[in-house]
Amino acid sequence: MRVTPISIPGVFVIEPDVYRDPRGVFFETYHQRRYDEAGIPGPFVQDNYSWSVRGTLRGLHYQEPHAQGKLVMVVEGAVYDVVVDIRKGSPSFGQWYGAELSAENRRQLYIPPGCAHGFCVTSEHAAFLYKCTDFYSPKEERGILWNDPALGISWPVTTPVLSAKDQAYRPLAQMDGELPSYRPIQP
Repeated sequence: MRVTPISIPGVFVIEPDVYRDPRGVFFETYHQRRYDEAGIPGPFVQDNYSWSVRGTLRGLHYQEPHAQGKLVMVVEGAVYDVVVDIRKGSPSFGQWYGAELSAENRRQLYIPPGCAHGFCVTSEHAAFLYKCTDFYSPKEERGILWNDPALGISWPVTTPVLSAKDQAYRPLAQMDGELPSYRPIQP
C-alpha cells in the first residue's frame, strides 16, 4: 500500500496493493493496523454507499460539530473527488484538492474531520463507498456551494445534476460561524 500526503494537512491518497491472476483481482479496502501505521486515524463507525448517474455532483458536505473523517473509494465507474480545507486556522484554509477515483485505479482518499467533501460522476454511473469516523447527524450537516467562485474548483461539468440542498448552500466566505477549527494531528 502506498500512502501519499498532499498539501492539505491530514489528507492522504491511498493506492492499495492489487494482486492479479487469471481469476481477476484482489486487494484490501481497509486494514486497521496498516492504516493506523500510515497515520490514517480511525476508528470508523459507519459505512455508506451511494450510486449516481453521470454528471451528478454531491457536495461539498461537512458536519459540524461531530465532524466526520472519511475514507472514500469508487467500486464501479469513476468520479472526480474533491476535498476543501475549511478548518479555521489551518495553513491550507480555502485550498482544494481534486483527483480521479475509479474502479480501475482503485485509489482511495482520506479526508480528515473538518474538511468539506464532494464528488462528480464522470462515467455513465458510479458506485461510491465511504467509511466515516463519526455517525451521520442530519441536524449538524452543513455544506459549501459547489461552484463557489472564491474556491475556483475545476469541476468536470458546468451544469451538474444537484440536489435542492446542494444548490442552496452558501459560499465559504459566508460560513464563518459554522466552520470547524483546525486541530493539528499529534504524532
